Amino acid sequence: MSQVLDKRKFFIDGAWVAPATARDLEVIDPSTEEAVAVISLGDQADTDAAVAAAKRAFPAWSATPPAERLAKVEQILEIYQKRAEDMAWAISHEMGAPAEMSLNNQVASGTFHITNFIDAFRDFQFVRPLGDHAPTTMISWEPVGVVGLITPWNWPMNQVTLKVIPALLAGNTCVLKPSEIAPLSSIVFAEILEEAGLPKGVFNMVHGDGPGVGTQLSTHDDVEMISFTGSTRAGIAITKAAADSLKKVVLELGGKGANIVFADADDAAVARGAKHCFNNTGQSCNAPTRMLVERSAYDRAVEVATQVANDTKVASAHADGRHIGPVISKGQWDKIQGLIQKGIDEGARLTAGGTGLPEGVNRGYFVRPTVFADVTNEMTIAREEIFGPVLSIIPFEDEEEAIRIANDTPYGLTNYVQSQDGAKRNRVARQLRAGMVEMNGESRGAGAPFGGVKKSGRAREGGIMGLEEFMDSKAISGWDRDA
Repeated sequence: MSQVLDKRKFFIDGAWVAPATARDLEVIDPSTEEAVAVISLGDQADTDAAVAAAKRAFPAWSATPPAERLAKVEQILEIYQKRAEDMAWAISHEMGAPAEMSLNNQVASGTFHITNFIDAFRDFQFVRPLGDHAPTTMISWEPVGVVGLITPWNWPMNQVTLKVIPALLAGNTCVLKPSEIAPLSSIVFAEILEEAGLPKGVFNMVHGDGPGVGTQLSTHDDVEMISFTGSTRAGIAITKAAADSLKKVVLELGGKGANIVFADADDAAVARGAKHCFNNTGQSCNAPTRMLVERSAYDRAVEVATQVANDTKVASAHADGRHIGPVISKGQWDKIQGLIQKGIDEGARLTAGGTGLPEGVNRGYFVRPTVFADVTNEMTIAREEIFGPVLSIIPFEDEEEAIRIANDTPYGLTNYVQSQDGAKRNRVARQLRAGMVEMNGESRGAGAPFGGVKKSGRAREGGIMGLEEFMDSKAISGWDRDA
């Protein structure tokens, strides 16, 4: 890299400002292992300044007519689409999504969510009757106040737009702390909001790590809500940190998705599931990393998944074409290597991939697409969220056992069901302990909530529920419906 970009500024109160204290951090391109940019990590003074700006802006912004807030978000969407290539470049360089995937999936996820929030907000009723039984009792939806938004590195704009956009539409003001190892896309996003002309203090952004700015936001008395996406470990820490101030905490955490493949599944089901597991180099909380296959279809499923892994190309995020890129960091690479080795040591049958760099690669945090067969649900690779392109295949005998294995996990984000028997699909879906169930390759409809249960947290992001998540409900009795 011939030039390291200097991005040592925060966006606070409508302006780009220097940090109070210089604590620099290099942003590493995971394809090259070279620094692509340098940012500064904020300290308490930076966090306090951002929260104070948001607090000052809240009364006016919360009183802004919803139609005006909607118009601002529509303007944000227009500028976001105009900056798509800049955003894709940032995502490829900060977290390693291949160029084509970065533009068509990573950036496009932000467009998708902003559009869905606009559609949901147009018909949103801020004051609604409780019901015919109580004609003068109304439920009023009110903004929470200053909200702290803490987002991860794996799908940067997916998570930033799922938080910032509904927070703004609901009438809140916010402070965003993006991942410190993938901050470049959020810098572009802040530039987009600056160009849209939001009032000062409505949106603020401070870079920092979890123990620093993350904890400062979580404990700040003037922050009324924390919305966090990331690891279960960090979610627990945030919940504890926020307890003393009794703020609202919403968590979208890890997953260990089960993909139940019955013998009557369609011919493409196994290949579809394996490709989904390897998508984004396996760095998705909703990845179907446990493939549960009915015994009579098991051997063929192992063959197909193994072939998919062998056919999956691994290359630099800056190369053209369809392939998977590196994982985010050396630390993440080391973790994945250790878990692959753990799978081997615990007796799972390695059918594709394995430890080490892919053939022909000598730098970058690249992982070989890996498939394990004959996995039991007690093995480490079936219990822990690997966050890499590693698929575990587990056989089952019948429907009851499939449900038992799928639910035998501390997580509960997304599960998957593959069968051509509609009644069976419906029956199984209702018994799965998860916030989402996708069947036969059909994705969630626009505006469907994203979130889980158990140690996956209980956020509900997107659509109407995603708007309501950034509001408090107020019951008002004695409402004059003729006024």
